[in-house]
Amino acid sequence: MTSDHSAATGPDLTLGVATDTIADGKMLLGHVDEHPVLLARRDDTFFAIGATCTHYGGPLAEGLMVDETVRCPWHHACFSLKTGEALHAPALSPVACWSTELVDDKVFVRGEVAPTQSARLAPTSASSRRIVIIGGGAAGFAAAEMLRRRQFQGSVVMLSEDDAAPVDRPNLSKDYLAGNAPEDWIPLRGDDFYAEHNIDLRLRTTVTEIDVRGREVALSDGSKVAYDQVLLATGAEPVRLPLPGMDLAHVHTLRTLRDCRAIIAGAATARRAVIMGASFIGLEVAAALRARGIEVHVVAPDKRPMERILGAQMGDFVRSLHEEHGVIFHLEDTATAIDARQVTLKRGGSINADLVVVGVGVRPRLALAEKAGLAIDRGVLVNEYLETSVSGILAAGDIARWPDPHSGTSIRVEHWVVAQRQGQTAAVNMLGGREKFAAVPFFWSQHYDVPINYVGHAEAWDDLAIDGDIAARDCMLRYKRNGRVLAVASIYRDSESLTEERAMEGKAVSTQ
Repeated sequence: MTSDHSAATGPDLTLGVATDTIADGKMLLGHVDEHPVLLARRDDTFFAIGATCTHYGGPLAEGLMVDETVRCPWHHACFSLKTGEALHAPALSPVACWSTELVDDKVFVRGEVAPTQSARLAPTSASSRRIVIIGGGAAGFAAAEMLRRRQFQGSVVMLSEDDAAPVDRPNLSKDYLAGNAPEDWIPLRGDDFYAEHNIDLRLRTTVTEIDVRGREVALSDGSKVAYDQVLLATGAEPVRLPLPGMDLAHVHTLRTLRDCRAIIAGAATARRAVIMGASFIGLEVAAALRARGIEVHVVAPDKRPMERILGAQMGDFVRSLHEEHGVIFHLEDTATAIDARQVTLKRGGSINADLVVVGVGVRPRLALAEKAGLAIDRGVLVNEYLETSVSGILAAGDIARWPDPHSGTSIRVEHWVVAQRQGQTAAVNMLGGREKFAAVPFFWSQHYDVPINYVGHAEAWDDLAIDGDIAARDCMLRYKRNGRVLAVASIYRDSESLTEERAMEGKAVSTQ
């Protein structure tokens, strides 16, 4: 989901704005030449930064100002008003900055200044360290980027089994798969980024063992990589159904850029597709394939889509939304076999299909952690600093189970933004910081033109309060247990979603 918010609107900030028109803690959208600029006030200090989020182009003026930061309303990226730095993922690049000047009772925006990164630099003593990152996904990339952003001068080796450099994985099931985004949007950074930042990215590389005593990582080609610290960010892999026909050429899962390219190639000639699973990934794929004009059938054992995560009301809405776009559901049913022409159903009958996508969930990749003797409990157990039970090894992303201060339990979630933010926190802590991972979990899903944002974590709830009208696509759902809001889901309530996130941050509970 992208949008153009580059049009110059609001006052010309170079001509000055009366200071009393901007209250403390408020923001004003204006422009400098053709650039949209956000003017913000904290006490008697004024800040001017670019008004467009560097992630997907969200309008920061519609976001939430917190202290000397602003949060994007779309996907909750956070920027420093003082420096322009992208403080929290999913944005990684800074926004532009302008200087301001107070003259009498007016504030003027002057020349553009270079945005500055964090002043919290890596200690000089860390310059000889060797950090190995195992995994080329969201957490691994965010960690590598943050290590260099903090001006860590030591060795950074990134070992990835993928054949492509780290990509914007959410787009693989959304705009890119639908044909609405070019492939050059997909890499998180261009190939030259790794060379320029001295990140030794090794693709198509399989790690076979972490030698804890020898502090070496063994590779499948027999070579070894020495380390002082390891970030284990192996992510998750799609669940493959134990069905005849899963290995046929027209049957796919979706996790990597290669997977996505294969589905796109199959879609070029396909007339009918079967999606197995009514998960977020499965239904985003359904929407993308409908955008390509392909007939889509969804087969799932659930009574309604996404009910376990979003509840019955939202599940019914999601089903009706997809049915409006021509998707045909076969719920409370499963497949028993796949052949070259059709998918056979357990409840009888079959569906002709020349393209099949299996989206029935993922499982964390724990083999390396288990072999290295790390503590495991349905994921790699980490403390609030993302440290595992073995000294010198941290874990982040889909494999990590951490003590969540907001739900009061240890949780593991498979959210892109969570993985990125954990990678950033892990990088800080590998450099000697003691930064607790306390971010409120967040994810978004896109179905045609309808975005669903989800903040928090609710594995179970005893009350669901609905504000607004789900069918009208204007709502906020609050998932509560014992009167406490654990999570919220929303459609076109971006400002409220940010406010709820902020409220959750202020109501953390102990996990002890």
